[in-house]
Amino acid sequence: MKRLSCVLALTIALLAIPAAAQTSIFGSIYNFDAYNDTGQDAHGFQIELDGLTPAQAYYSFSFTRYGAPTVVPFTGGVYVRWEATYNGSQWSATTTVPAAFTPTTGHSCVMTNIVGCDHFGTSIQAQPTNTIYHWLVEDPTKPGSLITYGGSAVSIPQPVVIVIPPQQPANPPQVAFEIKLPDPPAAQQFGNAQWVKVFKTEVDREVGLDELVGDNPIVPQDPALVETDFQLLQRNPHSPNSGILHSQNTVGSSSHAVLRRYEFYKYGGKYDPLTHEALCGNPLCATPAAGELGDYIGSQMAAANIGVPSVTVTKTGNGTVTGANGKINCGGTCTTIVAANSSVTLTANPGGGLFSGWGGACNGADLNCSLVVNDAVNVTATFTPIYTLSIGRSGSGTVTGTPAGLQNTQINCGSNCSAKFAQGTNVTLNATPAPGVNFVSWSGACSGTAPTCSVVISSDTKVQANFK
Repeated sequence: MKRLSCVLALTIALLAIPAAAQTSIFGSIYNFDAYNDTGQDAHGFQIELDGLTPAQAYYSFSFTRYGAPTVVPFTGGVYVRWEATYNGSQWSATTTVPAAFTPTTGHSCVMTNIVGCDHFGTSIQAQPTNTIYHWLVEDPTKPGSLITYGGSAVSIPQPVVIVIPPQQPANPPQVAFEIKLPDPPAAQQFGNAQWVKVFKTEVDREVGLDELVGDNPIVPQDPALVETDFQLLQRNPHSPNSGILHSQNTVGSSSHAVLRRYEFYKYGGKYDPLTHEALCGNPLCATPAAGELGDYIGSQMAAANIGVPSVTVTKTGNGTVTGANGKINCGGTCTTIVAANSSVTLTANPGGGLFSGWGGACNGADLNCSLVVNDAVNVTATFTPIYTLSIGRSGSGTVTGTPAGLQNTQINCGSNCSAKFAQGTNVTLNATPAPGVNFVSWSGACSGTAPTCSVVISSDTKVQANFK
């Protein structure tokens, strides 16, 4: 099997460009630039990955001015922390405050040594429910200790992707993307509101994680690809469906990946002074009224590679194929959906015919084929009918034939006057008269007076050699 992924859900925080007092991030979680916008020297950096275990944050950059990070578990997730050391009088590394903030491609800090900007990255094996970035600054109450900067942190909802397999493998699946704002602090009823804008596209190939960066043309950003122009999200913990944007579509028949780009903006309008509920100027908060579209917070890219795990057998000839724990019985049922990464064995049953071999995801002529299914796979099984060639004689003489029939049965009539052959076999017959006798003609499937005849086997066949 070549394709090892049935459904690979790639959801990652990829570009965050927040307003002042928030961490300015350019790039992807595995490879990004960060500006120090704290207003003071920073001596480290932290990524909070909610919902992950240390094993799922399996690799992080060590070639930073802070060296290798530590992965610190906490209840509900992990921190990936790059920290300078303190020798009693000074820090081993410092990220100063830059003079200006200029968006980068996610690589410029390390390549051009921008002042006030550093380069970080971590690789993850699962979807965090939330991703938060923080600079680490010196604790004013404990010199030599680091704390997360106390200003607002970037908290952009992480897309969750669900692939809904079709009832029939030949049909395309549905793919659902969902983002959900985190619950607000306990002191307020409603959380901060955010505007979200969604772009969507589909492509006819699988998408790699390294392609989900802001400057990659495969990521949808064209206005023609806007799926949701604007929608205000606000979380109310007493309303389970609040602060959620759900997008679900049937994937095109030729598509192998669905990509969405989410842009997030602050809500610049009025809030209810008691509940903190956003008071939108337009019904349903679907379009920002004048003054309500605030600063750009950041964006996330998400992609889902599509491949519903299934086995489809196409059969030629009269044999049968069985397997997949009884789900395949072809002649009857020739396709089935299976669990991802299932081990499936198919067995060819030629019956009264000949099994000529497998094709597609199976190969060879062994009657059994085993494969691991993690995508929609196609298998062909070819069965060839077997027919009998029978030789008759009138008069004295012999008839020999080449090639030999099945089970190496050689036509040599005198002694052996019949053999079985696969359909389509070209058999050459030679008539040899006995001494003092002449070969006269062929009849049946052969004709003519030449002592050699060729016949292509397409059914049970009879040939007679006439001697006189």
